[in-house]
Amino acid sequence: MDIAKLLEADGPLARRLPGFAPRPQQQAMALAVADALRRRQVLLVEAGTGTGKTCAYLMPALLSGSKVIISTGTRNLQDQLYYKDLPLVREALNLTTVKIALLKGRGNYLCLHRLALAEAGGRWPDRRQAAEFTRIRAWTRRTRQGDIAEVSDVPEDSPVWSQVTSTADNCLGQDCPEWQSCHLLKARRKAYEADVVVINHYLLFADLVLKEEGFGELLPGADAFILDEAHQLPEVAGHFFGFSLSGRQLEELARDTLLEQRRDAADFTALADCVYALGKATADLRLALGQEIRRAAWQKVATLPALVTAREVLQQTLLELQQHLQPAAARGKGLENCWRRSLELLERLTRLTEPTTLDAIPWFETYSRSFSLNLTPLDVAPHFRACLEKYPGSWILTSATLAVGDSFAHFSARLGLDNPVTLRLDSPFDFQRHALLYHPPGLPQPASPHYTEAMIEAVLPVLEASQGRAFLLFTSFRALREAAAALENRLEYPLLVQGSLSRHELLARFRRLGNAVLLGTTSFWEGVDVRGEALSCVVIDKLPFASPGDPVLEGRIAALRQRGEDPFLHYQLPQAVIMLKQGVGRLIRDVHDRGVLVLCDPRLLSRSYGQVFLDSLPPMRRTRRLEEVRMFFAAPAPPAEPSPLPAPA
Repeated sequence: MDIAKLLEADGPLARRLPGFAPRPQQQAMALAVADALRRRQVLLVEAGTGTGKTCAYLMPALLSGSKVIISTGTRNLQDQLYYKDLPLVREALNLTTVKIALLKGRGNYLCLHRLALAEAGGRWPDRRQAAEFTRIRAWTRRTRQGDIAEVSDVPEDSPVWSQVTSTADNCLGQDCPEWQSCHLLKARRKAYEADVVVINHYLLFADLVLKEEGFGELLPGADAFILDEAHQLPEVAGHFFGFSLSGRQLEELARDTLLEQRRDAADFTALADCVYALGKATADLRLALGQEIRRAAWQKVATLPALVTAREVLQQTLLELQQHLQPAAARGKGLENCWRRSLELLERLTRLTEPTTLDAIPWFETYSRSFSLNLTPLDVAPHFRACLEKYPGSWILTSATLAVGDSFAHFSARLGLDNPVTLRLDSPFDFQRHALLYHPPGLPQPASPHYTEAMIEAVLPVLEASQGRAFLLFTSFRALREAAAALENRLEYPLLVQGSLSRHELLARFRRLGNAVLLGTTSFWEGVDVRGEALSCVVIDKLPFASPGDPVLEGRIAALRQRGEDPFLHYQLPQAVIMLKQGVGRLIRDVHDRGVLVLCDPRLLSRSYGQVFLDSLPPMRRTRRLEEVRMFFAAPAPPAEPSPLPAPA
């Protein structure tokens, strides 16, 4: 079928969607995806905001007759695809016999066995958690899917969820007494039978890694993989092709061991002593890593006497727990699972704190009450390339931000993609008429201790002109806190600050208020869609170069230097360009949107690499005059018109 004709003004999608307008960019992408599916190619598509890339890949996927896995960046996007976009396109094409399925990671499904364990334990640290468990228990009697997203009155970050869902560590598999009623198993069975399965990147890589290690398949084999929000893949791959150990895993092992011991081995009283010792040793290791919250290379702390002692005590405690669990394992599958986990966690602790590999970066991260120890590959390209060779179907990777200028070279190199087919499509939105880029004059260099203060002074008149309705995006929490303090009591518009409420609630309030100013860091640079006048200004404080103190970045910079490459030009600059494009993408989300983008960093104009950033942004008028910003906001909005198709890269 001619995919492009299906996306014309008289096509099936137009008949289903009021106000649908043909977009040459969308048609070009659909043709490229159909061709890649037919030829079993690797295709990279950068599709600017408003292209309609979801329908551009869903139509050829549904028409291909292939088994297709569609992977997205977040659970919210998964739900949008499965519950809204896929049914719409399937019905428009009259392909109702095509089976679709939604599959999430195991932590998104109620575990009936662990629910029973939690109920038998009967103890909660406070009334709030006890009330949340009561609400979850009531929901379990009526749910059919077991998807915890159905429970809106229990926060996503409630600690109760970890007690009623499973992990790869504590799942009993076929030995579970609730195996035949398992919600995750039912979701997987449905996925095996479906033609199109919607997953997320974390589940995709978990499956690829497990297949590689020979433990079996979590996902059905597929003819084609379509990976949306593909700019996230290198970081997700780094997580899954490395490995880690967290304080939370140790605490969960202790808690599960105690629950199983009380149920099946009450006479093994020494196990309870081991559990309490493990909890103390885990807390002591956290203290030995220092009181501050940070990410750092392991070698920076590895020889500290307190940490050496804490690590040795934790190793010995795990060994003793393992020795006491071994004879108890015969009492029940839960205890056997805890024994196997103690073996695995002891091995991980040894590998992470005594690393011998030269092609991975050992590092740690501390949180307010916990920690993680990590080993991340220097380069994920060989691992990802091996996956593509092992599963040689069509691989289509798409995002609004993959290229630097017209080049996909940086992204391709990070994933080891040799000569992929590439297509770059600019946004159909008319940025020339609907957007204005403002560079505030006179700002000091970003390294100045007074930079954030000066930036806020430059931005305040812009916020007055925009009447609030703004995102202020920061590259660090420190800068965000400084800005929040500087703006307090100086704005006549509502001020919303990341960390004061959940991300979901902050966005809901921002949309509802209509004139708010929201301050956010990394999580607000991407995956946020606010359409209409409520968001009419986006301010970015600095060019988003990764922190030079990040341990993974440090390791990769050192490796690039050893190979004789320039880390700044070949890694840090391209990464920052892609991140900046994500932040800029928050401004214009609809054909009727208009607004001002404020890029404060003076290096955009004073350094030669600033042009690389500017060349990667949508074409829009630029000014250094505040008066033009005021005139822009005072002027009536021009009528929306589609822009012509740009030349593919």
